[in-house]
Amino acid sequence: MKILMVITSLGIGGAEKVVTSLADQLVGLGHEVIIAYLTGEALITPKQDSIKLINLNIDSARGLINGSIKLRKLIKDFKPDVVHSHLVHANILCRMLRPTTTIPKLISSAHNTNEEGRFRMSAYRLTDKFTDISTNVSEEAVEAFVEQNAVQPGRMLTVHNGISTIEFNYSDKNRTKVRDELDVVNTDQLIVAVGRLNEPKDYPNLLSAIKVLSKKHQNITLAIAGDGPHLQALQRQTIKLGLNNKVRFLGIRKDIPSLMSAADVFVLPSAWEGFGLVVAEAMACERVVVATDCGGVREVVGDAGFLVPPRDSLKLANALEEALELDSEERLRLGKEARNRVLEHYSLAAATQKWLHLYSAPINDLDTSFFSSTQR
Repeated sequence: MKILMVITSLGIGGAEKVVTSLADQLVGLGHEVIIAYLTGEALITPKQDSIKLINLNIDSARGLINGSIKLRKLIKDFKPDVVHSHLVHANILCRMLRPTTTIPKLISSAHNTNEEGRFRMSAYRLTDKFTDISTNVSEEAVEAFVEQNAVQPGRMLTVHNGISTIEFNYSDKNRTKVRDELDVVNTDQLIVAVGRLNEPKDYPNLLSAIKVLSKKHQNITLAIAGDGPHLQALQRQTIKLGLNNKVRFLGIRKDIPSLMSAADVFVLPSAWEGFGLVVAEAMACERVVVATDCGGVREVVGDAGFLVPPRDSLKLANALEEALELDSEERLRLGKEARNRVLEHYSLAAATQKWLHLYSAPINDLDTSFFSSTQR
C-alpha cells in the first residue's frame, strides 16, 4: 500500500512523533510512505531511511499557492492509495485539494479537543464533505468536535495514539546517567515534565504548584524538557517565585525515555489536551504520573496514576506531594500497573493495525468495534 502523510510541521510535538513513528511501523510492514509537511524545519524525523520527507514551504500567501501546486503534483506522481493528513492546517489544505485532485481515500486526523478558534472549527465543518472520515485521539476529543459542530456524529472516530514500548522502557543505567548529568543526588526527588512551552501546557500552573510543594519538600527538583514561546515568561515567573534552585529548563531533549527513567514523578499540568502522549510514554517507563484531567488523559491514566482538575495549582501540589510520599513498594506496583496498561491499550503495534484497517476497509463497512477504546 502507498500512503502519503501530510502534516502541518515536523517540529517538536506529540502529533509529529505519532506520525513519524507510525510511518516507521508501516514501512517495516512493507508499505511505501512519504511524509509531506507544510512548513518549518524537520526536527522530528522517521528512522527508516526509505521514507521521503518533502517540505512544501508554505510560509506566506504565495507559499500557500506554490505549496498547494507542489502537493497536488506529489499526489499525482506518487498515486497514493491513502492520503492521511494531520493537524488543522494540513487537514484543511488536503480537503480543499480533493475536488481537483484524485485521492482514492482521504483521512483527516485531529489531535486535540481544542483547535483554538471558531474559525478553525468552522473550516472543519465546511470542508467535512471532502474527507472520507475524520479521527481524533480520544473519546472526549471526538465529543468536543461534535459539540462544537465541527463534525456530525459518526463522522469522526477515536483512534488512540500508540507508542513504542521498546523505546519507552525503564532503564537503571539511564536513570543514573541523567540524574548525574542533572546533579540530582539520591536523596533528591526529581519531577519531570515534557512538552512545548505554550498556553495549552499551562506551565505557570505547575510552577505555582512547585512553590506550594517546596514549602514542605526542600529536596525537590523540577526538570522541564521542551521549548516554545513562553520560555522567557516562565523563567521570569521562576525567579519571581524564588524557585531558581529548584527548576531546570532543559530545552529540547532527544533522550526522553532516559529522562523519564530518571524521574521519581512525571507531571502533566495541561489546561487542555487531546490524548496526552507523554503521559503514556511516562507510564511505559513505569513512572508514577500526576496529570490534569483534560482531554483523553483520563482514558490513558485510568487507575494507574493521579488525576487533578486543570488550572488548580493547590490540588496539583497536593497530588505531587502524595505521589512523592509513596513508599517504594507502592511506587513499584503503580509503575508496573501503568506500563501494563500501556502495553494492553496503547502500544504502537496495536495502533498501527487500527490504522491499516481504516486505510484498507471501505468506510461504509468499517468494523467500528475494532476501534473500541479502553475503559476509564
